[in-house]
Amino acid sequence: MKKIPGLFLLLASYQLVFSQDAIIKKLQVESLRTIKKDIPDSAWKKWKAGALYNINVGQSSLSNWAAGGDDFSLTISTSLNLHGFYKKNKQSWDNTLDINFGYVNTTSLGSRKNDDRFDFVSKYGYSLDKHLNLASLVNFRSQFFKGYTYQDSKKSFASALLSPAYVVTSLGVDYKAGNHLSIFVSPVTSRWIIVKDDSLAARGEYGLAPGTHSLNHLGAFATINYQKAFNKHVSYRGRIDIFSNYKKDPLNADLYMTNSLSAKFAKFLAFSWNVDMIYDDDVKVFGKEKSSPALQLKSIIGVGLQVKI
Repeated sequence: MKKIPGLFLLLASYQLVFSQDAIIKKLQVESLRTIKKDIPDSAWKKWKAGALYNINVGQSSLSNWAAGGDDFSLTISTSLNLHGFYKKNKQSWDNTLDINFGYVNTTSLGSRKNDDRFDFVSKYGYSLDKHLNLASLVNFRSQFFKGYTYQDSKKSFASALLSPAYVVTSLGVDYKAGNHLSIFVSPVTSRWIIVKDDSLAARGEYGLAPGTHSLNHLGAFATINYQKAFNKHVSYRGRIDIFSNYKKDPLNADLYMTNSLSAKFAKFLAFSWNVDMIYDDDVKVFGKEKSSPALQLKSIIGVGLQVKI
């Protein structure tokens, strides 16, 4: 009987040692596990962003050229297109920024710009079904540098930063067919025309009353955006905006259209063709009397560097 307490003591000691050994092994396993870092914010995964940069340069020189021409000419055109698209559940937010600038220098005409524009569009949508969204849109468009018109060798100041500037705020519906086509239509749109420069405002340019710096229109608005990659080399991107002023001549709608065709023939080299068209019923500086509106057309063709991010 005296051996029984000793046996119990031996078994208890063995159980204690075994338990401690198991705990130590468990702690060792836990210490070897990889420490999990905080899960990154998944909001960034819902953004799709990118950029496309183009620069085209052309130069020519003549010396004792019997057929005539400028002794020297240099042209530079550059564009930067940025986009950021957000999508989460039924909400979407599309943002684009287009920046264009062109410069020409010739012996006979001197230096002048042939392109200057920045154009920002932000559109928020709430999905009603697969293709249709309730949407709100904001558009801001202007230029960076002073612009001039040239007629009969006379240089006339015509534009500057925020002179003019166009601001559009709109509520409507947006139809989307995949990632290629978007049609936004709004019956309620406010458009502001801003002329910041005092000398241009004093002349009453861009439809403003002389001496005023802004003009507001209420009307209907529609914008169609289309982009398509026909293959890995050729792509097209176009947009057309139409605005009808309820207050004045609603059938004389204003038009703004941009087209960009690109064809790559090497890793960083591409052919590009950009065509812009504008019709603004308030810009009456054309015709014999310089008092009529007209379709404005700009076309730029170039070959140069193209980088896509």
